[in-house]
Amino acid sequence: MEVEMKIRGLMMDASTNTPIVILKDVDGSTVLPIWVGIYEANAIALEIEKFATPRPMTHDLIKQVLLGFNAHLKKIVVNELRDDTFYAVLWLDHEGETITLDARPSDALALALRLDCPIYVDEDVLKSSRVAQAAADPGSSEELRRWLENLGEEDTGHYKM
Repeated sequence: MEVEMKIRGLMMDASTNTPIVILKDVDGSTVLPIWVGIYEANAIALEIEKFATPRPMTHDLIKQVLLGFNAHLKKIVVNELRDDTFYAVLWLDHEGETITLDARPSDALALALRLDCPIYVDEDVLKSSRVAQAAADPGSSEELRRWLENLGEEDTGHYKM
């Protein structure tokens, strides 16, 4: 089963200085942080801020290629967590045919923002994510849990490169 999620913010992991994308389910009860590369975080932040670059960035180019070939991004799914690495799948529709493509979650999220398509996370991924479990566990890092649980719309887009 898949859980629909929204990007609720970007933050920096203070201990590793690595960007984190925060996904939160549409009902607001589950959060999933995904550590991403700095360039991918920048691509996500640019789209959240609706900042137009003078020339197309890679994800903007992919968007234009998909549109040029009359392909529609139906959804993205973060479908696996293996060895502390998340995996995702792009679900495309091209002339009535469904095509699935393997993708890094960061790239999938950047495309989902640009093409306004739904974001899903497989329920098994949520269950197996130690950080998601820690955020839901009252005995875990209280500060992280509180911050993740209280993310709201106003938190989106406050990430600066």
